Order: sequence, then C-alpha cells, then structure tokens
Amino acid sequence: MIPELGILRRHGKQYIPDITAPKVPGPFKGRPEISTAAVDEAALADLCPTGAIGKKPVTIDLGKCVMCGACSFAFPEKIKFTSDYKIATNSRDRLIVSEGSSDPIMLDESKIRSEIRSLFGRSLKLREISAGGGNADEGELNACGNPNFDMGRFGIEFLASPRHTDGIVITGPITKNMAAATQICYDAVPSPKLIILAGTDAISGGIFAGSPALDRSFLGRYPVDLYVPGNPPHPLTFVNGVLSLVRKMKG
Repeated sequence: MIPELGILRRHGKQYIPDITAPKVPGPFKGRPEISTAAVDEAALADLCPTGAIGKKPVTIDLGKCVMCGACSFAFPEKIKFTSDYKIATNSRDRLIVSEGSSDPIMLDESKIRSEIRSLFGRSLKLREISAGGGNADEGELNACGNPNFDMGRFGIEFLASPRHTDGIVITGPITKNMAAATQICYDAVPSPKLIILAGTDAISGGIFAGSPALDRSFLGRYPVDLYVPGNPPHPLTFVNGVLSLVRKMKG
C-alpha cells in the first residue's frame, strides 16, 4: 500500500476532476468565430472540400466541417478556430455558425424529451455503430472511457449488446453495407432510446456526402437526439455533450 501511495503522490490524479473545465492546448480546433471583415467570399467558400462555408453572410456548418483549417489559414482575418470544445447540440441548425457571432453552441432545452433526463440522468448505456467509419471517430470514443476522461464515473458506458443499452452512437457516413446492420441494431435497443451522431461523417456524410456507396435513409426515419461535431470529435466534446443531454448542467 505504501509504494502505491507514493506513486499517487508523485503522479497526482490522472483523471480530469472537472470534465467541464479543462483547457485544450495545441492545434485543437473547436468552435469557429467569423469576423465581419470584408473578404472574397467566393474564394473563401471554394476552399472548403465539403461545402461547409456559406456566403452572404459567411457561415460555417460544423456538421459538414472537417476541421482542416484551410479557411483560417487563407483568411486569418476572417476566420479563427477557438479552443471551445463544447459544440455538441440537439439542434442541427445550431451547428451553423454565422459571422459576427461569438455565442456558445448549446442544446435546445425544448427539444429534450422528458424521459431522457428522468431515465438516463444517472446511468446511460450506449452501443456504438461504426457505419463505414475510418476509425478516427471510433478511437476518440474509446478514449472517453480511459483514465483521463473516465465517463464511466457518470454512469456512461459503451456495451456490446444493443439489447442492454439505452441508445446508439453512430460514427461514419452509413454505407450501403452498414445500412441494414444499423437498422437491426437500433431495433434491438429497448424503448425509449437515443440516437447520437458522432463526427462529421455521421452528421452529414462529410467528404463522402453524395457518394452512391452511402445509404443514409435511416436518419430520415428517426429524430436525432444529439449531434457531436468534429473530425474526429474530441472526447471532451462527446462527454460534455452527452452530460448536457441527460442532465441539467450548471452554468
């Protein structure tokens, strides 16, 4: 016991005590801010490989943005990406950031079903479906349960069987080969149940949008409870987004 206590004293606590407060260093790209500076909007929009940038006014759709940063590199006076990782929301429209706005991205409380917080606020089990993903989104979701982010302390866990879960988390653009499997998995989850889309590919198709290899008809049949943008989404984005959905958060 004494050697273990010595290790704890030297290393400190590995987990993040307050999951809502840490700062993200380095090249991380979170919520963008768009100034009102005049630029060649057509040239700016043409830079985006997924058509995430709109014109008149300039907007960025985080549901399509792959966080490549090409827009901010070419037009630094117009666009900058902040380190704000709290960008998950339950409203697709709220993922569209407009120029001149520095407002945080939040959930629409009126859209949260009452049973979500009454049933899942203290325990939430999820089945992740890799629907044609490239393993980046999946890797970050795995990290959500590691000793640093430790979402298990909030009762949030990924399970293998959909029959034992409360909802599904979809990553990837939903290929034709995964369309039936996605439906089967969703049907196996007992009601009431959640649908969470994690990552740009799941939300919009990303760089694969419009490909004949996709079948995204599943998303037209059911409402989505949470959109978690990012390419891939940061674990802090996912954990804070899910907590905001299932619990009434302070501040």
